[in-house]
Amino acid sequence: MNCKYLIAAALAAASLGTSHLAYAADTPGSNPSVKAPSVSERLAAARKAIDAKDWSLAMRELNAAERDDARNADVQNLLGYSYRKRANPDLPKAFDHYKKALAIDPRHKGAHEYIGEAYLMDKKPAEAEKHLAQLEQICGNKTCEEYQDLAKSIAEYKAKN
Repeated sequence: MNCKYLIAAALAAASLGTSHLAYAADTPGSNPSVKAPSVSERLAAARKAIDAKDWSLAMRELNAAERDDARNADVQNLLGYSYRKRANPDLPKAFDHYKKALAIDPRHKGAHEYIGEAYLMDKKPAEAEKHLAQLEQICGNKTCEEYQDLAKSIAEYKAKN
């Protein structure tokens, strides 16, 4: 009789020992039928989080998007924006991401606007004005939104200082 209990206990332990292995196969990345969010889906989620000023969620989505596509200028630009806008801004990281965005796409209007605003935070209005001039050249005029937003920020900065 003891032998039957030992066999039953051994079978139960063996099945418990393998059940976690079957479950682990369903984790994202190890099961090809489980689709991970695309970079565009992560960007959409990050933009929603940014609109809600949920910097933690935005950073999680953007960092995941960056792992999937580090050469995406929009991802780099929004990472810079998120580092700059959060409660404790990290300007060095913001500059790093803006510069990556501009290295990928030198005509990225959003990155020019945002790096200009970051330079104002860093008390470097001359650097901001360089990006304003680049925006004028990229836009072909002074009426594009990014140009107007940065021009307004520069004017406000100069009025205060």
